[in-house]
Amino acid sequence: MTGNRRAGQRAAAPAQRRAGTRTYLLLGLIAAVSAFPLYWSLVAASNDNSAAGSWPPKLLPGTHLWANLQQAYTQANFGLALINSIIAATLITVCVVLTSTLAGFAFAKLRFRGSNALLGILLVTMMVPAQLGIIPLYIMMSQWLGWTGHLQAVIVPAATSAFGVFLVRQYLSDALPTALLEAGRMDGCSTHRLYWHVVLPAARPVAAVLALFTFMNSWNDFFWPLLALGQGNPTTQVALSTLAGGYYMDYSLVLAGTLISTAPVLVVFLFLGKQIIGGIMQGAVKA
Repeated sequence: MTGNRRAGQRAAAPAQRRAGTRTYLLLGLIAAVSAFPLYWSLVAASNDNSAAGSWPPKLLPGTHLWANLQQAYTQANFGLALINSIIAATLITVCVVLTSTLAGFAFAKLRFRGSNALLGILLVTMMVPAQLGIIPLYIMMSQWLGWTGHLQAVIVPAATSAFGVFLVRQYLSDALPTALLEAGRMDGCSTHRLYWHVVLPAARPVAAVLALFTFMNSWNDFFWPLLALGQGNPTTQVALSTLAGGYYMDYSLVLAGTLISTAPVLVVFLFLGKQIIGGIMQGAVKA
């Protein structure tokens, strides 16, 4: 009986290895297909404009990358645009993570009058399209506060996120044991100390996911920065629109500018990738 079992295990082992090889090949193919647009952008940005529409398409980088990057950087005022986008996206991300973890902790673990009603109002605001508030928001920024053309007109309206509050609330409801909070209170911790020393470490995976999503949304936002800042004080997406405008479009310059605007997002993902994967895996284990 034992010999038959070992023979069956040896027979099943090659099949498992073959399945693992096929899985890695499939994952490698998916990764290659996903990364190909970024690679082709690099190829097109390193050639002249004629390479973008040539057939067969060029698949190897050319020699014009540095010249195209320099021209796109100076022509679209990418220096100011990168500074504005980094400042705005970073401050928005920090504010959203702080406010979302604070409110998410309150809704998940604190008991106060009207919490269910406030949570319902919060969920209702997620159903309202953001475009409906553009006109009153612009009137407020231009006539009441006088912030048009300044970065605070982009940062302040995006400093909170109803989705972020709901996401953190749902995560902390299961990931943060109530007994841990009660133990902290027995040791003399106030609510603020519980937040800094207990809640934030427990919410680190979901905070990393929220930070990445918020940074990407803020970095890629185009419509509201175009209205609030204009082309004289642009963000990266507004600067890219100046490269893509006009009667003649130089695709090599547009894709060179795209590479410039994509690099900070890749850097942020490299820093937060481990936390994001850890948060997703923790959610999968709990599910």
